[in-house]
Amino acid sequence: MNAIQTTAAPAAIGPYSQAIAQGSLLFTSGQLPIDPATGEFRNGDIVTASRQALSNLRAVLVAGGADTATVIKTTVFLSDMRNFQAFNGVYAEFFKEPFPARSCIQVAALPKGALVEIEAVAART
Repeated sequence: MNAIQTTAAPAAIGPYSQAIAQGSLLFTSGQLPIDPATGEFRNGDIVTASRQALSNLRAVLVAGGADTATVIKTTVFLSDMRNFQAFNGVYAEFFKEPFPARSCIQVAALPKGALVEIEAVAART
């Protein structure tokens, strides 16, 4: 196993790696809507939060030798399922057909009061 770390995404806020590479697979930790350059929490609305979280996810994927085109599965945690449609619009900016498999669940709470958190499993290129 190899830990993946990049300054292009926010540093871990606990005892975990941004991602772990194992063979040809990359497993990312959940990405929150934190601007890695400023540390600013970009959580004002679901579109802004989703775009930031997905940008962070893409940065971790690239650092681990993958990209959005090689993602096999994502898991999306929403704080409010009423944001589902708006989230889908942003998600479609980052992923193209064939879309990865996906689970999307509403949770009671996310770290730092985030509106969204996203993790992925990808094939390394």
